[in-house]
Amino acid sequence: MFDIILNFIGSTGFAALTYKEVIMICISCIFLYLAIKKGYEPYLLIPIATGMLLVNLPLSGLMDEGGLLYYLYQGTKLGIYPPLIFLCVGAGTDFGPLIANPKSILLGAAAQLGIFFSFLGAILLGFTGPESASIGIIGGADGPTAIYLTSKLAPNLLGPIALAAYSYMALVPIIQPPIIRLLTTKKERMIKMEQARKVSKTEKIVFPIVVTILVSLLLPSAAALVGMLMFGNLIRESGVVPKLTETASNSMMFMITIILGLTVGAKANAESFLNPQTLKITVLGLIAFSVGTAGGVLFGKVMCKLSGGRINPIIGAAGVSAVPMAARVVQKVGQEENPTNFLLMHAMGPNVAGVIGSAVAAGILLKYF
Repeated sequence: MFDIILNFIGSTGFAALTYKEVIMICISCIFLYLAIKKGYEPYLLIPIATGMLLVNLPLSGLMDEGGLLYYLYQGTKLGIYPPLIFLCVGAGTDFGPLIANPKSILLGAAAQLGIFFSFLGAILLGFTGPESASIGIIGGADGPTAIYLTSKLAPNLLGPIALAAYSYMALVPIIQPPIIRLLTTKKERMIKMEQARKVSKTEKIVFPIVVTILVSLLLPSAAALVGMLMFGNLIRESGVVPKLTETASNSMMFMITIILGLTVGAKANAESFLNPQTLKITVLGLIAFSVGTAGGVLFGKVMCKLSGGRINPIIGAAGVSAVPMAARVVQKVGQEENPTNFLLMHAMGPNVAGVIGSAVAAGILLKYF
């Protein structure tokens, strides 16, 4: 009887549990706490944290060949899910603020500074060119783009890069406000912007078609991401396929987010995650995201000066492509200084530009590496 009990205990996950796995389980529980109790992007953090929890429970075999998460992960590994996420984002996003204020493109471009800053930092730390490109893309604050590029250039780093990218996206409300306040004055944060012009239906339909043609011809390597983004927006603005728009922007988006989040988290197993290389990637990712935010805000200050004080510089922080989280942060920070300030729609211009900008940046890096 005693032998039977010992054999049973020896066959359980408790007997195989290591201290590294205990650490990862604790980290996943912290993420779950932040998502459920604090409300930090729960749609992202809950699936990611759950995937991390499951893969670090010994003997489950979920990421072994034949396991459930192993098969779900193939869509991430092969770069299938990210373009589909872009399709869903396009179907749920109004490009009107960007079309109404084309100067927003400059703010979206400025916020991509973090990508190339961290790319150089990764090179200096000894990462290869393709690995550095994959690490740098974290600065765009765009999880699907980071996964897509890394799956093509550095699949060995997909776990830590994807986790860092999605974690920083979820932590936008914590990371961005201090940077915005540090780089702007109270007077600048209080600036009220004029209402943007109304964009016609024809403009909204023509825009995704023109962008798809131009970007795909200039940078074919970005066609998958930009093409799917614009396709999603086209079905939205056409107005003739409401069921497709509803499906893509809601149920399809949530389904892919669940699967992508679970498989991203499942790549964070103890052996591959708890090492110096992962720590470097995490730090570089934070630097990339911070520099990207700072780049957008600083260029916003330049535009504020050139416009005679009509542009609130904090909308530049929305130039990172965390849609619509970054735009919401700008709105919140602006209203803290001036309760009558409504910057959300103005911030959506740079925010949408940032999505396009990060996809273009990924295309450039993919072309050269």
